[in-house]
Amino acid sequence: MKTLRVFPLLGLLMAVTTISFAQKTKTESFAVSGNCGMCKAKIEKAAKEAGASSASWDVDAKTLTVTYKNASTNTAKIQQKIASVGYDNVGFKASDEAYNKLHGCCKYDRVAGAGEHKASCCSDKCEMKDGKCTDMAACKDKGCCDENGVCKAATCSKEGHEGKDCCKKSQ
Repeated sequence: MKTLRVFPLLGLLMAVTTISFAQKTKTESFAVSGNCGMCKAKIEKAAKEAGASSASWDVDAKTLTVTYKNASTNTAKIQQKIASVGYDNVGFKASDEAYNKLHGCCKYDRVAGAGEHKASCCSDKCEMKDGKCTDMAACKDKGCCDENGVCKAATCSKEGHEGKDCCKKSQ
């Protein structure tokens, strides 16, 4: 009789464990263009609307750190939402229409190719498109991309690195 009571308890514990692993929380950091406190508010709000449970944009470093549950969103969705409100980032470039809607003090200097990553990311074969690595084998070996193919780097330039180990892993 005691054995029959143990099995439902074990089943319940296994279910809770499975659910907690399925909703793993991730923290990522990536570059987002902007200038001021108004930008900070809009960038953080957009990240949260895209599913981030927390978002903090560093005005000086131009880096956004987000925490989210990977069951509900991912870095690419968050980056895309931020671009949709006018801010270029490591994964997506804001449309000219969205950028032009920004307040005057929020209009940052746009860098050609920002958000497109046509330049290689640690390897000649590792290129980015829509915030994703196009050749996982070339990118993942260098630590540029996570298991979903999303670039983890704040910068993906080979300048000053003799063409290797150039990407910064997100913390």
